[in-house]
Amino acid sequence: MLLPKRGYSWKAARARLPPSRAVWHFLTKTRFLLFAAIAGIVILLWRGLSGTAEEMQRFYCWGPAKAPMAMTSNEQSEWHGHLQTPVIFNHHHPVEINDSTISHVDLNKIKSTPKADTNQERVLILTPLRDASPYLEQHFDLLTQLTYPHHLIDLAFLVGDSTDDTMAVLAMELERVQKTTDAFHSAMIVEKDFGVTHGQSVEDRHGFEAQGPRRKAMGKARNYLLSTALKPEHSWVYWRDVDIKDSPRKIIEDFVAHDRDILVPNIWFHRYKERDGKKVDIEGRFDYNSWQESEDGLKLASSLDKNVVLAEGYKEYKTNRKYMAKMGDWRENKDEEIPLDGIGGVNILVKADVHRSGINFPCYAFENQAETEGFAKMAKRAGYEVIGLPNYVVWHIDTEEKPGNA
Repeated sequence: MLLPKRGYSWKAARARLPPSRAVWHFLTKTRFLLFAAIAGIVILLWRGLSGTAEEMQRFYCWGPAKAPMAMTSNEQSEWHGHLQTPVIFNHHHPVEINDSTISHVDLNKIKSTPKADTNQERVLILTPLRDASPYLEQHFDLLTQLTYPHHLIDLAFLVGDSTDDTMAVLAMELERVQKTTDAFHSAMIVEKDFGVTHGQSVEDRHGFEAQGPRRKAMGKARNYLLSTALKPEHSWVYWRDVDIKDSPRKIIEDFVAHDRDILVPNIWFHRYKERDGKKVDIEGRFDYNSWQESEDGLKLASSLDKNVVLAEGYKEYKTNRKYMAKMGDWRENKDEEIPLDGIGGVNILVKADVHRSGINFPCYAFENQAETEGFAKMAKRAGYEVIGLPNYVVWHIDTEEKPGNA
């Protein structure tokens, strides 16, 4: 017998459900809520533990329990065949230092190039002074005529053991030039006495007996000035004596274009004498401290006590060295170069890194030389170039020395 098909409807189904009040009462029971919370915690822990186990597998050291050297080739292949060790790159943020007492100097950015003016390279002009008041006005006149950008030039002077009005005249001249529209970047005056007592006359300054003590004192003065004035931003150091009579206006640009570690010009002087009723310029040769070494000079130095300063250009010491002062002609090619072993201090251009490397002016006998000649010897010992320009002439004042020296 076939049973009649029973029909189902929403009403019938709804009638079979428990009342909503009973459902709500069940869900709000403390026992049910506690069960739900425990179940949620179990699920979260399970997911966490399974994830940790999965991560642990990535770092698990697979392989047999034996030393790597004792494994067979197959065992090593199986060992290395698992997942690779993950590499995590941690890109740190830059460290910021805000303490005002801590500074950072990057000397890698300081360059000395043949195009110093276009590259905005700073030049430090250094001049040691002693009883120099008569020469300062002309000195500053020549400085203001330099064509190298003045805002890239720093001036520094050392005044020591002076008995005249050098300090006052220097201060007034600096104020004069720094009030112009083309002032220099900065100016510094260093004051330091070294106990020098010999006079400033030609006989006292250039006499043979005075040379050793005088050159040692000058070396000390240059080093004090250099160590005080040289700053990290300087690319070139230009040593320029106060008693220069005349020099080319583009001398800095001309010199840096050679791109040499140490470079000096020839130093002459003007002296006019009457000949046949006319004044004739004899164009005297001044600086005999720029020279090329000779065999006789080396033999003489080897025979001297190591503390003796060999004063060049004096008959007491016959070295037969080749003097740049006796070479060249300002009418010839001004860029011709020759190597030198000793240099004078009237006009020197030095790459600042040469000085930073510790090459300074010995205030003692270094290879029987002191000050600028010792500086050249020290630089060559360290592997730096020392170059002279025999046809590039800077004119010194005429000291009216009597014959007998050099």
